[in-house]
Amino acid sequence: MRLRHIEIFHAVYLHGTVSAAARALNVSQPAVTKTLKHAEQLLGFPLFDRQAGRLVPTDDAHTLFIEVADVQQRVSSLRQVTRNLRNGSGSLRVSVLPSLALDILPRAVSLFSKKYPDVYFDLQTLHHEEIARSLYEREADIVIAYQAPPGLPVISSWLGEGELGLLYRRQDLPDLPERVSLQDVCNERFISLAESGPIGDLLRRELGRSGIELNEILSARTFYIGSALVQKGIGVAVLDNFTAQATVDDDLVFSPLQPTLAFDVFAITLESRPFSHVAQEFLSIFRTCIDEA
Repeated sequence: MRLRHIEIFHAVYLHGTVSAAARALNVSQPAVTKTLKHAEQLLGFPLFDRQAGRLVPTDDAHTLFIEVADVQQRVSSLRQVTRNLRNGSGSLRVSVLPSLALDILPRAVSLFSKKYPDVYFDLQTLHHEEIARSLYEREADIVIAYQAPPGLPVISSWLGEGELGLLYRRQDLPDLPERVSLQDVCNERFISLAESGPIGDLLRRELGRSGIELNEILSARTFYIGSALVQKGIGVAVLDNFTAQATVDDDLVFSPLQPTLAFDVFAITLESRPFSHVAQEFLSIFRTCIDEA
């Protein structure tokens, strides 16, 4: 299929009729009908069943649409980039861990956009196991995470550090000190986050070193879910200060651990695609937001 075939198929699939697809693309109905028929001839199978004035996708069309939607998204991104280049601005595709997306990323983008209003952002979250794919498949210009996957040819730029702490409801533990020892709270009902990437590994190593065994009642794979469960009074959780910053209030408290369990934050890109000037400017602001967290 050619790009025009993909565009027409995508519009008809979404809108259900030739007339609606034509309006969405700002072309004539005969042009849509002709291009769609040509696409079906090239493929050798029908894409739609004609039923009561509507075009109902076939099973083959449903399968094809998954790939076509991805192509359309990439084409849309390409068009935005070319518009930015034509207008003398730039673009940044940034992927961050969910814990950094709750508060740090929005603040950094807000500050950056005030200084560089013409830069276009494409933002998404990812988990550590997705970093290599995101970089190699060019889904992101910058990945911001707690460590780079080993063995990848990447450039890493240190942005700052965070630390782990105990998130709990004030009413449940009103007398805890400013810094909390896990030994003192190990019998509380814990929401386990030990399987959540490098930060979970950091906690697991500390528990092994100290010989402390927590009273874990359930597990969650992301810190955001963990914090939501704490809010509902299900238990307490050890998580990062970035997630906590976006959730603490008068009732929810975050107390750093004693001894301190700190971790680093890095910006990562492939060696073959070093950070652009725009990216470096953004990372400078992101670094400031981490320092202020």
